[in-house]
Amino acid sequence: MDLDTLRHANFKLLDDAVSDWNLLVGHLEDLKKEAEDGLHQVANKADWAGYNAQVSKEFIGKTSGEFTDAHAQAKSIHSILSDARGELKQHHKDLTAAIDRGEKKRLTVIGYEGGFTVTTNVPPEGRAQGDKDNQSDITALRDELQGILDKATQSDKSANKVLVAIADQAKYGFSDANYKDRDSAAAAVKEAEYLAKIAAKKPEDLTTADFDKINSGLSKYKDDPLFAERFASALGPKKTLEFWEGLNDPVIHSEVGRNRLDQLDDLQRNLGLTLASATQSDSAAMAGWKTNMINLGDKTIGPNVSGPMGFQVMSNLMRTGDYDDQFLHDYGTKLMATERRLTGSGEHANLAWQHSGVDPWLNHIGEDSGSDPLTGYMKGLSNSPDAATAFFNDQYVSKEDSPFERDSDDENTYKGKVALSNFQYLFEERDWPHEADLHGDDLNTGRNNLALALEAATTGHPAGEIPTADTPAHNAGQVKLFESIVSSVADDNERLTTHGYMSDSIGQISSEYLPDINRAMMDDQDKDTDRLFPVTGSAATLNHRDVTSLLVTVGQNPDGYAAVEVANKSYMANLMDYHMNPDLPAGAQYSKDTQFAIEQIAHGSGEVSGTLAIGRQEAVAGPADEADKKYDQSVSQWKNAISGGIGTGIGVGTSFIASPVGGAVAGGVAETASSMILEDLFKDAEGKAKDDAGAAMGEKWESGLETNAAYTEKAAELAAKAHHRNDLIDLSIDEKARAGAQQGFRDAGTNTEFMAPHLKTDV
Repeated sequence: MDLDTLRHANFKLLDDAVSDWNLLVGHLEDLKKEAEDGLHQVANKADWAGYNAQVSKEFIGKTSGEFTDAHAQAKSIHSILSDARGELKQHHKDLTAAIDRGEKKRLTVIGYEGGFTVTTNVPPEGRAQGDKDNQSDITALRDELQGILDKATQSDKSANKVLVAIADQAKYGFSDANYKDRDSAAAAVKEAEYLAKIAAKKPEDLTTADFDKINSGLSKYKDDPLFAERFASALGPKKTLEFWEGLNDPVIHSEVGRNRLDQLDDLQRNLGLTLASATQSDSAAMAGWKTNMINLGDKTIGPNVSGPMGFQVMSNLMRTGDYDDQFLHDYGTKLMATERRLTGSGEHANLAWQHSGVDPWLNHIGEDSGSDPLTGYMKGLSNSPDAATAFFNDQYVSKEDSPFERDSDDENTYKGKVALSNFQYLFEERDWPHEADLHGDDLNTGRNNLALALEAATTGHPAGEIPTADTPAHNAGQVKLFESIVSSVADDNERLTTHGYMSDSIGQISSEYLPDINRAMMDDQDKDTDRLFPVTGSAATLNHRDVTSLLVTVGQNPDGYAAVEVANKSYMANLMDYHMNPDLPAGAQYSKDTQFAIEQIAHGSGEVSGTLAIGRQEAVAGPADEADKKYDQSVSQWKNAISGGIGTGIGVGTSFIASPVGGAVAGGVAETASSMILEDLFKDAEGKAKDDAGAAMGEKWESGLETNAAYTEKAAELAAKAHHRNDLIDLSIDEKARAGAQQGFRDAGTNTEFMAPHLKTDV
């Protein structure tokens, strides 16, 4: 900064800017509150249907979020401008005071473009001697002024640097960067550049101290968007891959392997989270980073010609964090192209990604080696639902290039080449690389991560989470994938039963499509019963036979059984609550005969529970040989997962919220019919292991029939009381619901016998 610029600075424009931003922050604070309370919350409670449910509600949620981001960004900009103004005013004051003190010593300061001069204030002919006599004072003043200008320059540059960085974070809309002052933002950028410089060293030159600095810094700043963008872009994609590969190559870097082996998992998490945050940036530097990272996917990383590919290294860093959707999709597209090249379009195993003893151990989160990049990539997709949906629906191989055959619809042609989607290839055909743990037991991380990715792709929320009122309605892509899962499991249920560890995710998926499943089980050709099971967004097209096969299969695993059975009870109770509401719009009513509607709901819920119970029997009688108590234990564990929350386990496709039944309880939360039913369900889930499979099957069927009917009866009673429906109570609506549930439960046995006899074991 030039001396005259600071010396004659007019701060009015900067003062006006700070005032304007302060005013804007206040307005945005009000708008943020209005958007959340008056727009978002109201939208969540509205009875959405059709296109509005699929598009408008989600748009409102995103718009509300933009107000929050706009407020955060404006607040950060105001803080940075305010800090910079305060510092520059102080530097201006210090400069003026120093010049005034110099004048008292007969020194004058002359500024010019690019610098300044301090000289003695005497006529020109005596200036040389005067400067000689006052050399110490001249030098002291010059150094003081230069120090002030250096500080002012730093204040100005650092403010400019972080303001530009914040602006670059989002090409459209607003970033969520939030900083309380200029110094915190500047410190984040400075630390990112410092750590990137260390990480860019040759791997063999990295020390244990370097490792500690990087790990500590990433741990502190991994959620900071400016830090993440600057660290990733400064390090670059190639150096990022070489850094992680080198740290894990014992030949290159034995020191870290010896001294920090137990901390490599922390570094992997922190580095993954940092890179994930960086990919959310719209800066030009990160756009190039993402393109170049994908281009490095099939290139060898490290000094050895037989070293790992870029995909093998990077995919392990995708196990944590929410990566940019478009980057994940583009990355997955080239990853699958590489898989096709290495497997002959899936005709043989991918030996290039099978771990061997000399390969570096690239993964430290879990037990697998990380040599198969699809394992890490699947985990990344499980955190990014939209990217997962697009990926699984993409084509893996065309009919012309396919080595896979399926039975043809043409009765004269038994086999024919078929095109496969990424889902079909990974779920049905891929030969996942085999690895074992230290005890020699099979590691199934790849397929398990596949199940998690499918959970995110079909539900619209990250795997392991429970849907909330904010979870968007199912869209066409999610529904298409769910239909494919149902069809695949029905076609060959061993695709799931031989990999039972996937059933918890498939069970969660099924639980969020209960409206669609119930519709299929009604066998209603004119679709009048669609109003009985309201669906917002896109609805799945399923047939009764396939959903029966799915439920029997999922029911053979305790976790899968629990996910659907708990959700089924909750869904049934909420659905009764919904249809007993006397204020339900006429167009939303299934029938003016509410009693008939409740009987149909009870029957549908009973059939779902009965079909699951058949699957549970198979696990006791068949080769799975699960102890019966594990089922009740799994049901019991779901209590902590769902806690009776709104949107929990009732399926995203519903458009209602249960009415309070028991009045206000602790914390002001009203009990619902659903929460009270689930309390009984969890309380009863104690489980007893049985020795005789045949007896166990008979006893559990009878017990299931009775308890399911009891829960349904109570749900009808509670819902009727909540809406003061004395007319229904007088008609013994609870008893009619019980009878409907019992009939549905029994029909499950009959339907399974005729629709899926191959899934039942004779005892």
